[in-house]
Amino acid sequence: MTNVINLNRFRKDRARAEKRAQADENSARHGRSKAEKQHEAAEAAKSARALEGHRLDAPGDEKPET
Repeated sequence: MTNVINLNRFRKDRARAEKRAQADENSARHGRSKAEKQHEAAEAAKSARALEGHRLDAPGDEKPET
């Protein structure tokens, strides 16, 4: 006797595989590589540090000495 096949599971697995293939194709066509993402994140962090380092304190922002 053959095993019972769950057609819903088969259908859903096939749909997931098709979606995964489409996502891989889209990421290859439109996406950025991991190195590009890391490079842009490093540039953003560097510019944020530079901006923070050049920030001028307002005259009223001084902490009183106790």
